[in-house]
Order: sequence, then C-alpha cells, then structure tokens
Amino acid sequence: MVEVSREQFEELVAEALDTLPPDLARLLDNVVVVVEDDAPEDDPDLLGLYSGIPLTERGTWYAGVLPDRITIFRLPTLAMCETVEDVIDEVEITVVHEIAHHFGIDDDRLHELGYD
Repeated sequence: MVEVSREQFEELVAEALDTLPPDLARLLDNVVVVVEDDAPEDDPDLLGLYSGIPLTERGTWYAGVLPDRITIFRLPTLAMCETVEDVIDEVEITVVHEIAHHFGIDDDRLHELGYD
C-alpha cells in the first residue's frame, strides 16, 4: 500500500477538482466533496460514493435540501495503488466518476466512456 497522508490525499482531491473545465465546474450545484479514510463496511473496496439527487432528477420542488455529497475513500484507494502516480490517476478518475453521477450519468454509461 502506498503511503499518502490524509492531508496530501485531500490535496490530490482538490487538485482533481481544479482540473475540471470551468464550464463544467460552474454547473456543480449544491454538492460538497469530502474525504473519508474507510469505505462502508458493506463495500470495503469502494473508492468513491455519490449521495444525493442528480441534476437530471431535480425539479421545481428542489429547494432547501442539504447538499449532495461526494465522498472519496482514502484507504481503499491507497490499497489498490502501487505508486503515488497511481494514486493521483485513481483520485482523478474517481472524482470524475462521482461528479458524473451528480450530472445523472450512470455506471453503464461511464463504462462505455472508459471510466472503469
């Protein structure tokens, strides 16, 4: 397992967010991105998780709700990577994958686009 501190990992997540095209980043609406060390017990290898209401499912009723949440899991990511460069790549892929869910893109479509 690669050693990357929590602080360094959070910086990698922030850097991945910074690589989003500005036009796309502006469309992120009512969403927060957080880092947690451990994935849920029922899916310990999970790298990221989107929880919320995708933009494509929001209607006129959507108001006054808590922000959607994108969680990036540090320890499962580190466990699957052999180098820091692998961690950087995997964080970028995971961040994009979870943001895609915020935009209403499902796993099947992401796999078609090459985000396995």
